[in-house]
Amino acid sequence: MVITQLLERNARLYGNEVCLVEINPSEERDNAVTWREYSLIQSTRPDEPYRREMSWKGFDRRANRFANLLLSRGLERGTKVGILLMNCLEWLPIYFGILKAGCVAVPLNFRYSSEEIRYCLDLADVEVLVFGPEFVGRMDPIASSLDRVKTMFFVGKDKPAYAEDCCRLVNFCSSSAPPVALEEEDVAAIYFSSGTTGFPKAILHNHRGLYSACLTEQHHHGQTREDVFLCIPPLYHTGAKMHWFGSLLSGSKAVLLRGVKPQWILRAITEEKCTIVWLLVPWAQDILDAIESGKVDLDNFYLDQWRLMHIGAQPVPPSLIHRWKKIFPHHQYDTNYGLSESLGPGCVHLGVENIHKVGAIGKPGFQWEARIVDDQGHDVPQGEVGELAVKGPGVMLCYYKNPQATDEILKGDWLFTGDMARMDEDGFIYLVDRKKDVIISGGENLYPVQIEDFLRSNDKIKDVAVIGLPDHRLGEIAAAVIELKEGVTCTREEINDFCMELPRYKRPRRIIFEKVPRNPTGKIEKPVLRERYCHGRLVEAQING
Repeated sequence: MVITQLLERNARLYGNEVCLVEINPSEERDNAVTWREYSLIQSTRPDEPYRREMSWKGFDRRANRFANLLLSRGLERGTKVGILLMNCLEWLPIYFGILKAGCVAVPLNFRYSSEEIRYCLDLADVEVLVFGPEFVGRMDPIASSLDRVKTMFFVGKDKPAYAEDCCRLVNFCSSSAPPVALEEEDVAAIYFSSGTTGFPKAILHNHRGLYSACLTEQHHHGQTREDVFLCIPPLYHTGAKMHWFGSLLSGSKAVLLRGVKPQWILRAITEEKCTIVWLLVPWAQDILDAIESGKVDLDNFYLDQWRLMHIGAQPVPPSLIHRWKKIFPHHQYDTNYGLSESLGPGCVHLGVENIHKVGAIGKPGFQWEARIVDDQGHDVPQGEVGELAVKGPGVMLCYYKNPQATDEILKGDWLFTGDMARMDEDGFIYLVDRKKDVIISGGENLYPVQIEDFLRSNDKIKDVAVIGLPDHRLGEIAAAVIELKEGVTCTREEINDFCMELPRYKRPRRIIFEKVPRNPTGKIEKPVLRERYCHGRLVEAQING
């Protein structure tokens, strides 16, 4: 089965039921009404921009219309179609429309700069791009030079001259299913990751893999028709979408929340009667801090139906979960491990019944196998550290147009994750470190080489090393160890100002002026720096800007 058939099934069986809700919170609304008052407003003003909803039948028809729009432009099976949108009600119908047309969906990170957008569009051979108003400023400088992109569809108001109005055009297209037969082995999607250099790689997946993610997610979290899933992370990420696949398989409602403030999350859970919530570590930390400080009063919210909180995308501090269970003792807790090369979360899974193993990422997930291996690919003895390798139906086909990188990570049916781990006597896996120097901050991957290259363009800097330091809220922060040129002076404020050209999430949050240690072969000794600055303690983040 392919996942478009699940959508069509849901449209037949549950056509008029709400499947997706988009919530757009605001400071003004927080100051204007309480959640109880807003519930009354919501019932009498369903067109209020705060909340939009869509039925399963509407979802399927919108997907069909977009598929038929693509086909009307002569797109052939396998054509790559990029999606550059913030989370919104249009996102998933566009994604499924691409699949229904037999094309390949290519979601792009909404944090990408203009040049990163250009690079990824070219890497994936994207011929059609769908983008929203938040990206006009980044598209303007590159729109005229995207040689491969033949068509650009715009979703929103104030369309730029170089794009076509997607919302208007789909209204002229049929809402009937397009005449395209899909097979499980057909290529379905390209997601982006990065290698040791920090440049994105294009990860190719087929329909069989996408459907397997539905089965894995539903098996792990037991979604039923009565569940309501609160989705906060971006849909371009495999994690968010593959967790939502459990809702797709069970035919249940999901809520897209565009905001991460604790009161917004708790209000959405209350108003939409959410039962399952996936959080990143910083968001869970913020909720606990707000409750414990008295900034949020749980008596103002109705949360009795909330049954499961799960976390992924980064290591989870056990202390955080212990705090969580004190405030929410009735919650089930789970964590999932995965990567884009394995279609997101679930290849390793803790399980709600294993709360006593908090700190572990779990055991192999449903339909998955896992091994801990040495550099020769042999299993290491129980308890010893090695590289985590996984095998299952969601393993990528390849890195698109990069056979060398594919051969480095795929060994037969096994995907070598690059994460160092150990397994205890009960078969539970614990992450120890990463083979590569990727920093995971608030669920986002930061690549030190990119930040180092940028900082080295400063005339006052002789050498620089970027490392991850532990942080109680974000998991890790990027710290820049900077060696200045002889005879020059520089302040942290100057470095912070210089880094304003970087996207906010890439800016170093701690600046350290010191000589950068290198070994005899010229390589930076990052283990020395980590030992020096993070051994035995947490480093508080110095937020820049």
